[in-house]
Amino acid sequence: MQILMVSDVYFPRVNGVSTSIQTYCRELRDSGHSVTIVAPDYGASDAANEFEVIRLPSRKIAFDPEDRLIRRASMTEVIEQLAERHWDVIHIHTPFRAHQIGVRLAKKTGRPTVESYHTYFEEYVADYFPWLPRSLGRLAVRWFSRRLCSEVTHLVVPTEEMSKVLEDYGISTPGTVIPTGIRLDEFSGGDGSVFRHQHGIAPDRLVLLTVGRLALEKNIDFLLDVLGRLVKDRPALLFVISGEGPDAKRLKKRTEVLGLGDNVYFVGNLDRQNALLDCYRAADVFVFASRTETQGLVLIEAMALGVPIVSTAVMGTATVLKDVEGARISSESIEDFAAQVSDLLARPDERERLSAAGPVDAQAWDAGRQMKRAIALYATLSAAAAPAKR
Repeated sequence: MQILMVSDVYFPRVNGVSTSIQTYCRELRDSGHSVTIVAPDYGASDAANEFEVIRLPSRKIAFDPEDRLIRRASMTEVIEQLAERHWDVIHIHTPFRAHQIGVRLAKKTGRPTVESYHTYFEEYVADYFPWLPRSLGRLAVRWFSRRLCSEVTHLVVPTEEMSKVLEDYGISTPGTVIPTGIRLDEFSGGDGSVFRHQHGIAPDRLVLLTVGRLALEKNIDFLLDVLGRLVKDRPALLFVISGEGPDAKRLKKRTEVLGLGDNVYFVGNLDRQNALLDCYRAADVFVFASRTETQGLVLIEAMALGVPIVSTAVMGTATVLKDVEGARISSESIEDFAAQVSDLLARPDERERLSAAGPVDAQAWDAGRQMKRAIALYATLSAAAAPAKR
């Protein structure tokens, strides 16, 4: 099949959507299918990219300089160019200019559209527009989501929890729950001693780790508060934060205000093929408390690499952590969360047990297994569609 992926974000922009698209594309390629990605131009070269990537002129977004907004003027031309080629399925990954391109191309060509609902927008509105009454923000998100989903052939959602959310919104577009998962062979290496040596971390120093975008919805403030409680008994404890994002400056300032400057290390984005794996392996406990995850891919990555986990379980993380042996679930209570982490830090044997269980837990999230379902969905939709318009 010829699959077109359309998104408002893709590498070098690092986030869960970019990672999911890359995983989809690698699995499709390895299964003998052809993939083309349409994404914003970030000014970086695509010379080493493993897929065909069509970059569209874009501009920076004032409140989020990491992201880009595809310029409207470029949309008509690219739609005309794409309409000259055959696509079995058009897969839309984000709801902004990419959605408009995908829907307009589908109308022009008669090809079916799949849209992944990656983001729990209702919680984002609460975080980024605190001045907006919550009830009004909820109504706006639900209206926007109903309109968006009514324009596509089929929805893909990563968890049953997200499917239930869309059902509550009154969305009737057919949908299938297909988690992206991770390519387990890509998360089987790593050397924690290498990371510790490179970053001047003593071999016996206890390390907590979180990985993700530095943004309000990731709830890193809560993890800093937990750290503040833990260092009272363990003043040498180190919290490594891997990621970048619009909230980085504020979080670094808050770290200093809390007197945790010697206990927090912001390491930025790491190369996913090497340095990130070493970083995971260097950690004694992986901590996570995001309220907005639709998948929680970093939890699966930590499991695969055998890092014991302490996390809240909300939305997608509740699905990932259900019945696992390699993680402990905590409420969003500083006391509860700190107690769970403290107990693991004090018990190397328990950490070792969770570490051994993690890779077994991760097997359920093998991307190859999940993508067989996505490929079957693509084939069904393509076969059921009217012949492509010429």
